[in-house]
Amino acid sequence: MGSVLHGAQRKAVEVTEAVRALNVLRERGFIDPRNLGETVLSAKEGRRLGPQATMVRHAARMWPQRTALVDEHGSMTFRELDDNSTRLARGLQSLGVEPGTVIGILARDHRGLLLAMAAAGKAGARLALMNTGFAKPQFAQVCEREHVKVVLHDSEFVGLLDALPPELPRVITWVDDGAELPTGAITIEELIAAHPPNELPLPAKPGGFVILTSGTTGLPKGAPREAVSPISSAQIADRIPFPPQGTMLIVSPIFHSTGQATWLVATALGATTVMMRRFDAERTLALIAEHDVDLLVAVPTMLHRMVELDPAVRARYDLSSLKSIVLAGSALSPELSVRAAEAFGPVLYNLYGSTECAVATVAQPADLAIAPGTAGRAPITCEVVLFDENDQRVHGPNVKGRIFIRSGAPFGGYTDGRHKQIIDGYMSSGDVGHFDEHGLLFVDGRDDDMIVSGGENVFPQEVENLLLERADIFDAAVVGVDDVEFGKRLRAFVVPEPGATLDPDEIKAYVKGTLARYKVPRDVVFLDDLPRNATGKLLRRALVEYQIT
Repeated sequence: MGSVLHGAQRKAVEVTEAVRALNVLRERGFIDPRNLGETVLSAKEGRRLGPQATMVRHAARMWPQRTALVDEHGSMTFRELDDNSTRLARGLQSLGVEPGTVIGILARDHRGLLLAMAAAGKAGARLALMNTGFAKPQFAQVCEREHVKVVLHDSEFVGLLDALPPELPRVITWVDDGAELPTGAITIEELIAAHPPNELPLPAKPGGFVILTSGTTGLPKGAPREAVSPISSAQIADRIPFPPQGTMLIVSPIFHSTGQATWLVATALGATTVMMRRFDAERTLALIAEHDVDLLVAVPTMLHRMVELDPAVRARYDLSSLKSIVLAGSALSPELSVRAAEAFGPVLYNLYGSTECAVATVAQPADLAIAPGTAGRAPITCEVVLFDENDQRVHGPNVKGRIFIRSGAPFGGYTDGRHKQIIDGYMSSGDVGHFDEHGLLFVDGRDDDMIVSGGENVFPQEVENLLLERADIFDAAVVGVDDVEFGKRLRAFVVPEPGATLDPDEIKAYVKGTLARYKVPRDVVFLDDLPRNATGKLLRRALVEYQIT
């Protein structure tokens, strides 16, 4: 009887949360009570097209002449985005794409990527969004595992396709200036021009899409999304003020979770998405000023480079339109949190989540003001708890535990059959963290990043954050390397600020002055840059394997 009552209580909570989520969608402008017919139509189409094509069709009906996107080739309206993606869907069908066919997309942020995603949905195909940082072996392995049958790619990645069967159809989504294309290569523009925009019949069901994990510890896993509930939009919009019919600049990769989610939200709200294929800190400021950008989506390493710009450079640009900066993808250090607020004002929103669960928590500017670097609080339909190594709940402030998440958008497992650990309906994030006295979450590091040195547990992020407080250090990472005496010893990799002269012994003394002796790095290595992937995550394994000469 107890389990039945518990199940009924859980169901009642879920219903209550769903109602609250619908209220969030209404308050944020996703649902217009004066036009419920459009809401119903979009919901019906979403069950057959998937989110990308559904949002493009919705925006084209609601705001056909509004600017949908801006990239290096200019602008495109929502009507043009809808028509051209329909033409492209027909073009893909002419290449043999059918419902369920897996299309691999290897593209930077530009119109070709958005067109390809919407076209795949209209054709009922399955999307596999590839990481632009792939080496050839990784790309080939992921394509084989995900059963990719067609590849859409930018011209710069032609060399990676040598690893794929030559008979696989391929379409070029962006041609770099001066690029030499293979004989017989087809471009996305040619496919669009060759087919009419006549509306296609809706597929019987969405093909779904696969977003890859970061792959910081090995081959990226595939996290599938068979369908996306409107609740997902409520989760990300609950604590972040997205601008209806405003302008968003997305400089984080759209092939990854946050870029993808924020583009979908922008399109659902009729907002313009400004994109850049390669990040540049000053160019980002110029685009904010040029397009009166309301909201910027970035990863912390990008924000770091913006903060590092000379104040005189920032002063050249009118940034008064910028109301929000949404960060995700890697840890936000307390030092960067403070410096960003000083440079841009109280506009920072720190999103913590994962490819598997999307949004887990969001820190708003007020949270970051009292607790710099915090990951914040869980949004609507999400709950975050901590478990110890014995799978028991951890309570109370400032007590470390493994972070587990319950979400209204549950994860169904990886494409290779593996799954995350589940305890009482909560899914492991793979991270370790704690709550402070205000109930704000802090992420202390990856569970598998913990270093055991001389019997003591060290989470490298604590040492890294201390190093980053120094004005003469641009970037820093700490890893554990094999040691005969201690099992593991700490090795710090430090990127000095331009012109700074650092001494390893002084760095060690600095850490020793604040942290326990066993947290002091025994080695300090200076590098020009740290290895990071396209979403800004540190590639620790590359540092563990780094050979000191």
